[in-house]
Amino acid sequence: MKTVIFSIFFLVASFSVAQNSKINTKEVSCPEKWWAVIHPFALKKAKKVTIETKKIVSHLKKDTILKGDGNGGQIDAFRHAYWMARLTQEIGHRRAKRLGKAHEKGNYKAFKKGKYEDGAIPDKISSDMDFFNNDVGIKIGKNTTVETTKNVVINAVLNGDCKIIKMNKQGEFLTCDGEIIPKEALIGKWENNKCLVSSAL
Repeated sequence: MKTVIFSIFFLVASFSVAQNSKINTKEVSCPEKWWAVIHPFALKKAKKVTIETKKIVSHLKKDTILKGDGNGGQIDAFRHAYWMARLTQEIGHRRAKRLGKAHEKGNYKAFKKGKYEDGAIPDKISSDMDFFNNDVGIKIGKNTTVETTKNVVINAVLNGDCKIIKMNKQGEFLTCDGEIIPKEALIGKWENNKCLVSSAL
């Protein structure tokens, strides 16, 4: 029993969430750690999918297929949808959905502590976006093969099946009316005037 518990916490310590390429692998949120403890036999596969997702996202950032820097844009939408699609294929949609939910709970805790995720403090609209794209990814994962998943998710993003946060070409967040939201207006606010839109540009 002690060996099993040690193995779980060893894997948790090295488990890093796919959504955040800058987070230290040891800084996994408490909700995600609990998910790992409850699902010890799914943890290795989840870690493998997480590493795979981060590698693919890293390559896509160097490409011009999808836009954005990973915070609220098409790359961000792809990351969540692909992660959930592959997790669904590897560990089942229920476990995948629970892990996605645990990640978002972790983001809320990060917001409360003023911690950053991919260069920005998490907020409600970003969480809403993530949940939406997670569900898209789960549906894709149920209906595609491993080999076709990447292209299917890219097409879903380009066709507008996912959600992104409205912003201008300079990367400034906009309201639904197209007005620029000053950065200072977003500081310390879980709910704000950011706007979710179709991922098709």
